[in-house]
Amino acid sequence: MAKGIHAVILAGGAGERFWPASRSGHPKPLLRVVGKDSLLSATGHRADAFAAELWLVCGEDHATAMRRELALPASRVLVEPVRRNTAMAVALAATRIAAEDPDAVMVVLPADHYIPDRRAFAADIRKAAKAAVDASVLVTLGVRPTRPDTGYGYIQTGPPAARSHPGLRRVRRFVEKPNAATAKRYLRAGGYLWNAGIFVWTARSILEEVECYMPDLHRVLAPVRKAGRRIPRSVLSRAYRRAPSAPIDTGVMERSRRVWTLPVRWEWSDVGTWESLASELGVGPGSTRLVDGNLAFDDLGGNLVWGRQERPIALLGVEGLAVVDTGDALLITRLDRSSDVRGIVKALKKMGRADVT
Repeated sequence: MAKGIHAVILAGGAGERFWPASRSGHPKPLLRVVGKDSLLSATGHRADAFAAELWLVCGEDHATAMRRELALPASRVLVEPVRRNTAMAVALAATRIAAEDPDAVMVVLPADHYIPDRRAFAADIRKAAKAAVDASVLVTLGVRPTRPDTGYGYIQTGPPAARSHPGLRRVRRFVEKPNAATAKRYLRAGGYLWNAGIFVWTARSILEEVECYMPDLHRVLAPVRKAGRRIPRSVLSRAYRRAPSAPIDTGVMERSRRVWTLPVRWEWSDVGTWESLASELGVGPGSTRLVDGNLAFDDLGGNLVWGRQERPIALLGVEGLAVVDTGDALLITRLDRSSDVRGIVKALKKMGRADVT
């Protein structure tokens, strides 16, 4: 058994579907949207329950703020020179952890998820970690779907993985985000889980699979492996310039024959859109939720409001909306269209509006 579990928080995403609250200068993981902690801080607190070591992978623009949020030493913050998606982020963290202990268990955590039951979460992480060590497998946590959601990837479960690891199952296949009819069929059929993007494996195992299925990525990381615990900035920058940009899901998980899944029962949300946040906060017919600001009037309810104290918001005869006022930008969208908000960001960037992106 490895000396301890290393939790790696990935915080390199843009969070564009959370615009205008999430910006390049203040991204989604730093927002306080559910409870008093930021999403990043809440992720760190969850990791405290099971991890001996905590790591952060993030971009240069936010490294100082995020390191401060987690109270991490500089040696535990891996700063990406450019964005290269999750395969590079995971492989970099695994390479750095392997320099200390190749057999260490590595838990990959997105920085912006909402999981209120820390105790149950930690118990399942330990269960997955035992399987990762005993069977040298890659474990992905799967959430039992509660609705036919088209915003998540799905895992089709196979037979029980092993008698010695009850509850874990082999993965039959990964399915990309389905259309509405397919998602409804998955929900009716059973045997499908939401892919939460939470992974558990040893540093050695994931690096072996990267070498097998992503040889180009393995090759560009050779100088990083040689550098050991102290990676010169120039070496890291050169590796990132040459690295392929791909998710770990498609690069490794969908191709590996060593993948198990642990179906979990605790409440989970990736808080990926204003609609998913509204669902977590209990927005429904006649029930509006105020995240922040000054809601002066709402006669019908059923809305999500995020505003500013100095500017009252009044809603008349409308429901099912997200109203987000950040002072320099205002978003009004139907909640069921909030997954399309990143299209607004794309359009603003094309217009050169760096002031609001």
